[in-house]
Amino acid sequence: MLPTPAFHHIHLNSTDPDAAIGFYTRQFPSTAAGIWAGHKALLSPNNVMILFDTVDTPPPTQPPSAIWHFGWHVTDVRANIATFLARPEVSLRPLYTTDAGGHVWINSDTWPAPKGMAPGLTRAQIAEAIANNTQPAGGGGFAYMDGPDGALVEYVGNFPTEYFDHVHLWQEDPFAALDWYRKHLNAPVRPGFVPPTDEERALRRGNEKSWPSLTLDGMYREPRAGVVFGDVVLTWYGNQGDRPLVPSRGQLQDHIAFAVADLDAWESKLRGEGVAFLQPIQPLGDTRAFMIEGPSREAIEIVETGSSRPSD
Repeated sequence: MLPTPAFHHIHLNSTDPDAAIGFYTRQFPSTAAGIWAGHKALLSPNNVMILFDTVDTPPPTQPPSAIWHFGWHVTDVRANIATFLARPEVSLRPLYTTDAGGHVWINSDTWPAPKGMAPGLTRAQIAEAIANNTQPAGGGGFAYMDGPDGALVEYVGNFPTEYFDHVHLWQEDPFAALDWYRKHLNAPVRPGFVPPTDEERALRRGNEKSWPSLTLDGMYREPRAGVVFGDVVLTWYGNQGDRPLVPSRGQLQDHIAFAVADLDAWESKLRGEGVAFLQPIQPLGDTRAFMIEGPSREAIEIVETGSSRPSD
């Protein structure tokens, strides 16, 4: 078996990459501006990048593709919230606590979900929490802000260091997507994952929405799954809408990328497994790459590790 690839970058389309990179370096001081393979880049200390292509018009974010958002671990999420609230350039996203309204800036300021469960409560669970006078857990948790070009950015704490740590996706079939990433990219499942029963595998999206949620009407959080590439996690829920997810190419979040040592071996493996190719092997800076399509039409670039390295 070929070694699991390393997460390499997420590639964004932007009308002003310099402004976008400046925004991220101000909000996440562990990051720095750089160049990689001719692309303007935001560099994270864990050797992960956000790369940018310049586009003339604002890149679309709707209808949704499989790539939902990306985010960072931070050392003190509540300090981040206080800092961001004081910065006019930052717009925080409210987390609605019920479909009747009311919001918090961080999930740990509302009713906690049961340990080991998805981070949300259904209407019935909220009613039970209120009846039991259940109190918020406080402390760390997850929060969101608006990023440049319409990006949704999550920041999660509290952790020992700050670094780019995840990409959150939607999937048409969450467990089939798990099988796809395990089979084709040799990805380990995320820690704490409990294998689904046959009955659970048949469920593409649950029937009950939960809160807190970025939308007033809640979100579907079951089923869920995810995989790990080094210290970057890909996690996902089911498609929230009734229409199929669109291809990610050309959208704000154009594609995600993984690094491998032997590009030819990976091309042979993936072609032999019938994976859809969007681009054959071609030059990328002073290395090479090809692009495939993931289980819900997310574009995935496979990059050969070599002499090309991030620079600031």
